[in-house]
Parts: sequence; C-alpha cells; structure tokens
Amino acid sequence: MADEKTRVSGESPREAKGPLLPTSTADAAVAEKTQPPKPVFHPALYVVVWISLSSSVILFNKWILDSLDFRYPVILTTYHLSFATVATQLMARYTSLLDGRKSVKMTGRVYLRAIVPIGVFFSLSLICGNLTYLYLSVAFIQMIKATTPVAVLLSSWAMGIAPVNLRQLANVSAIVVGVVIASFGEIKFVWIGFIYQLGGVLFEAIRLNLVQALLSSAEYKMDPLVSLYYFAPICAAMNGVVALIWEVPRVSLGEVYNVGLVTFFLNGLCAFLLNVSVVFLIGKTSAVIMTLCGVLKDVLLVLASMAIWATPISGLQAFGYTIALSGMIYYKLGGEALKGYAGEAGRQWAELGSTRPALRKIVVIGGAVLFIFILFGGLAPTYAPDYDPSQYITSAAGKLGVSS
Repeated sequence: MADEKTRVSGESPREAKGPLLPTSTADAAVAEKTQPPKPVFHPALYVVVWISLSSSVILFNKWILDSLDFRYPVILTTYHLSFATVATQLMARYTSLLDGRKSVKMTGRVYLRAIVPIGVFFSLSLICGNLTYLYLSVAFIQMIKATTPVAVLLSSWAMGIAPVNLRQLANVSAIVVGVVIASFGEIKFVWIGFIYQLGGVLFEAIRLNLVQALLSSAEYKMDPLVSLYYFAPICAAMNGVVALIWEVPRVSLGEVYNVGLVTFFLNGLCAFLLNVSVVFLIGKTSAVIMTLCGVLKDVLLVLASMAIWATPISGLQAFGYTIALSGMIYYKLGGEALKGYAGEAGRQWAELGSTRPALRKIVVIGGAVLFIFILFGGLAPTYAPDYDPSQYITSAAGKLGVSS
C-alpha cells in the first residue's frame, strides 16, 4: 500500500504588508471611503478667483461712481449690503455653506454688544472707502491702504487689546515712510479724498480689532461668510438711514437707468461672490500665501488703473509704494521667514533654469517688457505732462512755407 504523500512547502506564511484587495463590491466601497479625498481644484484656482473678484469689485465701483457719474457711494454701499443680506438668508435656508452659524451662540445681548458696534465701524469704513473713489485714483487709494497694518497696531494699543510694543512700531515704520513718499509724489492729490481714505483705514482697523476680540472666544468662531450673515443686515439698515438723509433726495431715476439695472445686479453679485471666495481661499491656502496674494492684487490694481484710466504715476510715487509694500511684507511675514522663502525661491529659480531654460528666458523677457511698459508707458508722461508737439510742427511748417 502506497503511503499518501503530503506536499509541504518550505516557505513560511507571509504577513500582509498592506491592505488586502477587496473581494466584493461592498468591500470595494469601504476601501474607497477610507482613502483621503482628492482636492477637486488646485489651490492656485482659488487664488486666481479671489484676486480677480477682489480687483473687479474695486474697479467696478470706481467705474460706476466716476466713469458713469453715479456719484452716490452711500447708496451703492447700501445696495451691496442689502444684496448680501438677501443672498446670505437664501444660502442659510437652501445650502450648507452657512451651517457654521449653528455653532455660534448668538443671543440678543451678544448681538447688541458685539455685532452692532462692529457693524457701525464696518459701515463707516465702507462709506469712506467708496467716497474716496470720487476724488482719488485707484492706484493712489491702494497705496494709502498699505497703512492698514499700522492703523490696526496703533488702534489695538489705544483700545487696550494688545500691549505697546515699540519693536513692532519700528517694523511698521517703513510702511508709513513709503506711503508719505508716495503721497508727496502723487500728481492729482486731493485733500478731501485723502482724509476720507485715512478715515476708511482707521474705521477698518477698529473693526478688525473688534472682530479679533469677538473671535478670541471659541463660542463665536465665524468664517467670513457667517460674519457677513450677521453683519450685513445691521450695516444695510445703518447705511440706508444715511443714504435716505444724504443722497436719496438728490438721486434721479435717469441716473439709475444711465448705469443700468443689469450693471447694478452684476456689481452686487460680484461684491457678494468676493465674500464667498474668501471662505474657500482661507480653507485652501496658508496665511503666507494670502499675504503675498494681497500684495500682488494691489500691484495689479495699480497697473490696471494706469491702463484703464491712464492714471499718471510719478517715479517718486512708485519708489514710495515699493518701500511701503516691502515694509508690509516684512511686518506680516518676519525677517527669518523671508530669508527662508528667499532661499527656497533661489533654489526653485535655479532648478527652473536647469530643467526648463526656455521657460525661464520667457519669464525674464516678459518681466523686462513689463518693466519697460511701466517705466515709459506709465511714468514717462508725468515728466512732461504739458508737452504738446503740435506747436513745434506748426512752427516748422511756417518756416518751410507749408500751411498746416
């Protein structure tokens, strides 16, 4: 009788080093749920959308108030806030974007003591900011806005929110110096517009400090969209009262129709979508990226003002604004962080030159062309603003006996 042979493997059983493949449809669904979700859009898209909307709102407001001669900034601000009030109420009812408000312990007492004061300063900053468009160029307005970190720091000391720190004051001094230089270089300087903009910066600084004090409690953590849900109604009401007294008696339907109802709707929609984009931007990027994006947006707005309204920029003004922007970046990021980012940027630039030399050449040439455009297209007219070649042509034609 032949013995039954049993085949024994000399290998020891292997341990599973990773997740087993799913053996059924249900297992596959579970495995898919355990994987981290992939981002739908690249973070750069959120940055581009925010910069585009933020710039569009400023240029849109300037176009309506100045180019279309609808010189009623309080009415326009009231319309924006009313649009935001209706939109946030609808979103709270039909979407989940405002579900964060459910975790906020909002009571009538908190609303009166916290939300209403913030709303007052928010309204004042918006009114002053829009009044400025009647007197100053977009480019100069952005330069003055660079002083916002200084105003926030000084007002936080005055309100007792933060202790006095002279080192911080020294860090922001470059911003003040730069804006002062830019102001001396401004060709179309209007005192009333300058005062309105400084008032807008001061009111905005106080508002930011009040918001910081409110959000310091975990019970009142709010994203920008939830904040707009609470602030927009009270701001719209206060601005509406000011508009009824100040501007409504003077406005006519002809001026409204001159702008167009569709234009007003698109303007309000653009302003509201800006607040929505901020919510997504905060969730997808870091504070450093937002700081640098804000600087880039300001520079692009200055260039847009030069291109659209032919705003003259003097060399002294460009020099002062460069100092102010550099000071703002240094204050918000810090010296050590800037050294690290500069080193990383140098490595990335060198790597781009070794891997894609053609692309780096294109970037260099494009930057040179942009610099020449700014220098000769934007700054050059300010050196000879009264130059008129027709008188020389007429003189030369007379000498030659030719009628011009």
